Amino acid sequence: MVQINFASREVNCKIVYYGPGRSGKTTNLEVVHNKAPKDSIGEMVSIATEQDRTLYFDFLPLNLGSVAGMTTKFQLYTVPGQVYYDATRKLVLQGSDGIVFVADSHPDMIQENIDSLNNLIVNLRENGLNIDDIPCVIQWNKRDLPNALTVEQLEESVNFKKFPTTEAIAVTGEGVFPTLKKIASLVIKKLNRRGGRSEEHTSELQSRIT
Repeated sequence: MVQINFASREVNCKIVYYGPGRSGKTTNLEVVHNKAPKDSIGEMVSIATEQDRTLYFDFLPLNLGSVAGMTTKFQLYTVPGQVYYDATRKLVLQGSDGIVFVADSHPDMIQENIDSLNNLIVNLRENGLNIDDIPCVIQWNKRDLPNALTVEQLEESVNFKKFPTTEAIAVTGEGVFPTLKKIASLVIKKLNRRGGRSEEHTSELQSRIT
């Protein structure tokens, strides 16, 4: 849930990167952490297994500076992709303001993408959140694979909720910031509608994301 501190004039929004194991969630955060202006980011915390998979979460506070008189910060998290860490995924989802679902474009990952998206819907519901009410963007990652499914195939098989989408090759950084910009703008638009503010806040915010 968006946290607004009027005393410090600060807005904090939580975005969670969700998806099957090794789809590129952690890579997205690493790219943002490495390429964003150093005065805009905090320390990234990563806890991994011996197999170098995310065990708990990655946390990256991203400070976008003052927008419309309020300091706007995004806290970026990822969840573990493995099914046996479902309780942890559910915990990290608590209070989410936006979701980036990172889908793997490999043909063999179709069912895992679908299962993970369905799992997201269930875990949000158990946290009192409705997938239809929370901003969500699907990132079609690993577009550089020689046998990658077409976007049309992915849309038909995975995107049954018709979320807005982006394409990415996270390991090279391609598409990472456009994805962040899209989900950030959706979150702020929802916040603006709730507060009755204009689109100026959203436009200024977008211009601050690399």
